[in-house]
Amino acid sequence: MTMIRMTRMGRKKKPFYRIVVTDSRKRRDGGWIEAIGHYNPVSANKELTLDIERLNYWVSVGAQMSPTVKRLAGLKK
Repeated sequence: MTMIRMTRMGRKKKPFYRIVVTDSRKRRDGGWIEAIGHYNPVSANKELTLDIERLNYWVSVGAQMSPTVKRLAGLKK
C-alpha cells in the first residue's frame, strides 16, 4: 500500500520533516517515491510547504495519508 507520511530530517533536537509518498512497508526514513512537501515545526511560524496538486493525485490513485499528514493538509487547504 502506498502511504503519504513524514520522514524526519534535520539534526538532534531540531527536527525537520519531509512529506513523502512511500510504500507502507518501508522504514520511516527508508526510500520514498516522491517528495511533495516539507514541514518545519521549530520555526517561529511552523513553516509548511505542500504541493496540493500532487497530494490530490496520489490520493486519487489510492495512497493513504497518515493522521499527521491528514491534519497538516487540512490546515493548508
